[in-house]
Amino acid sequence: MANILRLLGRRLLALPFMVLGITLLVFVILQFAPGDQATTALGEGASEEAKELYRQENGLNDPVWLQYVHFLGRLVTLDLGNTTPPAQPILGIIAKAFPLTLQLTFWGVIIAVILSLLLGVTAALFRDRWQDQLIRVFSIAAVATPSFWLGILLIQWLALGVHVFPSGGFVPFSEDPVGYFKSMALPALALGIPVSASLIRVVRTSMVEEMDRDYVRTAIGNGVPRPEVIRKNVLRNALVTPVTVLGLRVGYLLGGAVVIEMIFSLPGMGQLILNGITNSDVNLVQGVTLTIAITFVLVNIIVDVLYLLINPRIRTV
Repeated sequence: MANILRLLGRRLLALPFMVLGITLLVFVILQFAPGDQATTALGEGASEEAKELYRQENGLNDPVWLQYVHFLGRLVTLDLGNTTPPAQPILGIIAKAFPLTLQLTFWGVIIAVILSLLLGVTAALFRDRWQDQLIRVFSIAAVATPSFWLGILLIQWLALGVHVFPSGGFVPFSEDPVGYFKSMALPALALGIPVSASLIRVVRTSMVEEMDRDYVRTAIGNGVPRPEVIRKNVLRNALVTPVTVLGLRVGYLLGGAVVIEMIFSLPGMGQLILNGITNSDVNLVQGVTLTIAITFVLVNIIVDVLYLLINPRIRTV
């Protein structure tokens, strides 16, 4: 436990510096965004005097470094600014949309984990047999399939074809639990299947390497049932690498969720960033990007702790 707390402390100490780097990167990139914030906020018909007054009031004429300092000052107080007219607090808008993106990412992770464990372990147990070859074909096909294209196919097959699931929209769980799971099923499948494809190969490789170790042959030779050895020892040791890879894939899942939300008309972060880009709303794009990036950093800290819990051999490092 002491080592886990030590690792967590190191990650938390590094967190402010990582967040600072993220804010600097996002701020600098959006400085090159096309368009004029004053024109976007006031409209094309606004006079030059009104636009200049807006720039002065909002510090747009200040040097870039000073704008960044002011941006950090607002960020410390959780002030992400307002959207373009009609002006609304960006923090409040994100607070409404972000939970849906997290839910979609969560269900995508669940599908990816279930498929990768089921198919990866099966492929390892039936190494080089027809089951392994069939799973390999599936994983290659799935990893080459973009999530947005898979989402369109799922809409054609399961929504417009057999009418099992809705083609878009969102139903809150509090209103209709069945409708909620139906509205989340296709987006989660489109998000989770491509990620599971790469994890299947990782799980399969880790399982095969662990099953070839001496302790496995010794345990089986001493009369310990093979399923028990696999369940208690092989599977746990083989999960170390897949957990690490899954943590890295969370960033892909968050980014993919933004695209999937647009396809299935879900009112999440994807819709916000689309509105921000369409309306040249730099503040909104900046707020959404920062939220997703910081979430990715926090998730990787959690993965580091899980990695330590799963792999006792590195707890003394």
